[in-house]
Amino acid sequence: MNIFLFIPLCLVCVILGWLIRWIYARVKLTSIEQKAARLSQEAIKEAEAKKRELLIETRDQLLKEQQQQEREARERRIELQRTEQRLLKKEENLERKQTELDVHWKQLADKEAESAQRESLLIELEKSWITELEKVANMTSEEAKQAITESLQNEAKRDAQTIINKIEQDAHQRADKIARDIIVTSIQRLAGEVSSEVTVTTVSLPSDEMKGRIIGREGRNIRTLETLTGVDIIIDDTPEAVVISCFDPVRKEIARVALERLVQDGRIHPARIEEIVNKVSKEIGQVILEEGEKVIFDLGLHNMSQEMVRALGRLHFRTSYGQNVLNHSKEVAVIAGMIAAEVGADREIARRGGLLHDIGKGIESDGDSNHAEIGADLAKRLGEDPRVINSIIAHHNDIEPSSVESVIVQIADAISAARPGARRETLDNYIKRLEGLEQIAASFEGVEKAYAIQAGRELRILVNNESVSDEQAKEIAKGIASRIEAELRYPGRIKVTIIREMRVVEYAR
Repeated sequence: MNIFLFIPLCLVCVILGWLIRWIYARVKLTSIEQKAARLSQEAIKEAEAKKRELLIETRDQLLKEQQQQEREARERRIELQRTEQRLLKKEENLERKQTELDVHWKQLADKEAESAQRESLLIELEKSWITELEKVANMTSEEAKQAITESLQNEAKRDAQTIINKIEQDAHQRADKIARDIIVTSIQRLAGEVSSEVTVTTVSLPSDEMKGRIIGREGRNIRTLETLTGVDIIIDDTPEAVVISCFDPVRKEIARVALERLVQDGRIHPARIEEIVNKVSKEIGQVILEEGEKVIFDLGLHNMSQEMVRALGRLHFRTSYGQNVLNHSKEVAVIAGMIAAEVGADREIARRGGLLHDIGKGIESDGDSNHAEIGADLAKRLGEDPRVINSIIAHHNDIEPSSVESVIVQIADAISAARPGARRETLDNYIKRLEGLEQIAASFEGVEKAYAIQAGRELRILVNNESVSDEQAKEIAKGIASRIEAELRYPGRIKVTIIREMRVVEYAR
């Protein structure tokens, strides 16, 4: 083919292809634009539809709220109308009551005016009567008033004195009966031990050979034991026994337990003695604390310091006339609580004062103060109630009781100490006390016979009816009671009974 024809043909083909692609692109572009326009119109239509829906929903919500507000407003109007009606009714009632009050006031004013008229009339009548009475009685009104007043006063005084005497007699009779009932009831309710064992001071030995081992070489064992415990160990001819002597019951108990353990163990030398004594001292200290806490728990008392608890525990190892002091203190607390409950006193203070009244006996002191003063000082230092302190120091009448609880503690202490079997006395002291009572009674002139009966609780005396009159018998009874109080020491109370009788004897032959 001719080259000159091929080139133009190629150009024509290229141009034709370009035209075809251009036409296709234009067609494609046109379709895309149409589609975009269609989509835009559809979006606009959908947005308008949603806008209409939102407008409709908003309009419905506004209508509902408007209806709700209208309903609430209607209810408020109804409530306001009801309130207004109630107020109107109250105003009508007030007006009606005001009208009634005005009527009453007017009636009262009329009655007051009428009363004033009557009063003035009565005053005039009274004056006329007084004038007539003065003429008849020849006395002025003042003289008549004075005479009547004096007569009424004298009569009232007589009546008042009679009533007072009767009340005092009834009170004395009832007080004695009530006091006896309270004390008897307290004693009956008490469930305590009758008598306690005295702390053992004698240690039994398996054989007399043990005495030599206790003494040790050149007496070093016994000296060590006495030095560590503070007691005196007496080893004499008593077979198979060693006596421990000490005024301190706690030390005496430590020495007794330590010596018993040493005898049981068999190894007796200074080092072993020191070991055993230290161990027993700790055990006894724990026993003291436990005994004190136990009695406090049993009585239901609280807020007790450790020092006071230990002082109470030491009373467990102390006795008085054969009576354990801790048991006695607990017994006094129980009785005091019972009596306080009966008479309406403070039970807590009474029981606390009863438990602590002998606390001074459990305190080591080198001074000259008695156990009541020592116990009161300890209670004051530990912040006890003033009534408890007074109960402690006044239970032996060192000072006057300042509260009813202190008197109750005195009564409970006397009951616990003086009841039969509570305390043990030796036979010699018992016989001496009875003989002393009879000798005091026999020393008075006119006494024929004297008998101490009821374990020394009553002294019955027969007097000569010819040489002793009734008045003299009373003086003899008072004198014997005073002599007994001054010369003898005894727990409780002794009754002195004077018997004066006249016997006439005739014989028929």
